[in-house]
Amino acid sequence: MKTCKIKFLSLFIAMLLIIEVNAQNIVVSENLNVNSGPLKVKMGAQGFGKIGKWKFGEYSVVSSKAGWTKTTSKSNLFNTKTESKTTQKFSFIICNKESDSAFVNAAKNVEIEEVQGFELFPNFYLGENEVKLSANNFTASIIINGDTTDTWILLMNSEWGSESENTGEAILTNGITKYLIFSASSNSNGTDKRNIPAKGYEFREKEYAVLALQYYGGGALGYNKNLVWIDNNQNQKAKLILAAAATAILQLKTDEVDVFE
Repeated sequence: MKTCKIKFLSLFIAMLLIIEVNAQNIVVSENLNVNSGPLKVKMGAQGFGKIGKWKFGEYSVVSSKAGWTKTTSKSNLFNTKTESKTTQKFSFIICNKESDSAFVNAAKNVEIEEVQGFELFPNFYLGENEVKLSANNFTASIIINGDTTDTWILLMNSEWGSESENTGEAILTNGITKYLIFSASSNSNGTDKRNIPAKGYEFREKEYAVLALQYYGGGALGYNKNLVWIDNNQNQKAKLILAAAATAILQLKTDEVDVFE
């Protein structure tokens, strides 16, 4: 019996390895395939009060600070209506090989409003449980070499619930140039048969893609398989801005577990 279990476990592990060997990355636009290549991302150690020491290509985080996660909540007398708010902040400096630096200050806010049925008798409730609104807002400011006259803002908003009226938006802009951010996956063209595809984002100016990042590699072993594509036609400053935005999102995703949803 023990021999059968060992053989089954060995077969299961072998199947997982075969799947991972044949794993696909997110599908990126043709111009990124032509004008860039995937850069492997190393997260590095994440010390106390710090974010990960992210590094890819010529870009690396040289200093960082991570604040405490703060949660507040309130409810009515009978706990049939509750509101909660969670805030998490972090900042970091990322540099390129020319020693140019980008200072990034980021914050994530999650607000949830929900109602719950009132228990009149054991197992008998008046009303139903309902999430009225769940709003997720992530913002990050990016400043290159201390030049505050050209501040870039990364904004990613999403919400759902019975009272939600916003489908969400995601952009990177300095008020003049604007990149729209789109979700990306390894199954965009229908060729990835895994239950959980690789996931990421792509930044585009109109139809031209300038950046893509993969924050989950897909499958059962998809963590720590992050990749970044940066358009080589961009100048050094633009590349650093894009690298800073990608790093902010990668750090954000390390604290989230929505890849299985």
